[in-house]
Amino acid sequence: MQPGALIPILAAGVVAVAVSGCGRGSTRLRADQQVRTGVISAVGAESQYANVISQIGGRYVSVSAIMSDPNTDPHSFEASPGVAQTISTAKLIVQNGLGYDPFMNRLEAASPNATRRVISVQRLLRLPDSTRNPHLWYSPRIVAIVATAVARDLASLQPRHARYFRQQLKRFNRSLDAVYRTLASLRSRFAATPVSSSEPVANYLLQAAGTRNLTTWTLQADIMNGVDPAPQDLTAEDNLLQARRVKAFVYNRQVTDTVTQSFLQQALQHNIPVVAVYETMPQGYSYQSWMLAELHALQRAIGSGRSTRSL
Repeated sequence: MQPGALIPILAAGVVAVAVSGCGRGSTRLRADQQVRTGVISAVGAESQYANVISQIGGRYVSVSAIMSDPNTDPHSFEASPGVAQTISTAKLIVQNGLGYDPFMNRLEAASPNATRRVISVQRLLRLPDSTRNPHLWYSPRIVAIVATAVARDLASLQPRHARYFRQQLKRFNRSLDAVYRTLASLRSRFAATPVSSSEPVANYLLQAAGTRNLTTWTLQADIMNGVDPAPQDLTAEDNLLQARRVKAFVYNRQVTDTVTQSFLQQALQHNIPVVAVYETMPQGYSYQSWMLAELHALQRAIGSGRSTRSL
């Protein structure tokens, strides 16, 4: 999931967060430069976590994002030798867990480092492996918890800059207020508004916004996991869209197949606004501006009651 622009990515009638490219996080410094300047080498398994590290660490971190391309399927990601090298030199790593980025555990084990700090969001939240939705970054409150853990570990790695990291954390938390206010506005205006989704990518955000997702969980999970959905779930989703029982169709633009394309076309045909979301944060956005862009797209879609174009 650059800079600041929201543009239509499909046909008329789609509210979308668009991107102009992909890339890593901030440029990594060479190892000798890191030693000389005292910069902490850090890695976010996903670009959204890399961005959080960058915001908290500021000038004292050099951050790389492993999965950073919003135009590719993150479930098909394969780590290259360069990724292994990046991880081997990292002093701080943030990864999602819940089976979303399992390659991180293998690469970390291949280059053990007693001083490395690894934040698994799953372990941080003490979530069981059975947790159904792994897209934890779509909960701003979870990301705030991650930011606190990042500040703590950076302070442990560089105690002399602990005050700076605490100040950056306060700034980060204040900047989330705009996201919380937008969520509150959505809840007050559109509580229990029915929506549907191609898979559970943005479900945590949809729940926080007070909407009611009518798509069966089994259909969302099957599409997420690349499993052929059951005929009864396909029929149920078709009925939702054809009868216009939902006010918006939330569509994972990053992962598509014939099934999701069929749902998309039905939504457009029946004049149901489509909100395109991403699993991977676009280059040029901060975590906060990304969430706000998608919330504003959802707000426009539900509020208009008809297909609209994004800005």
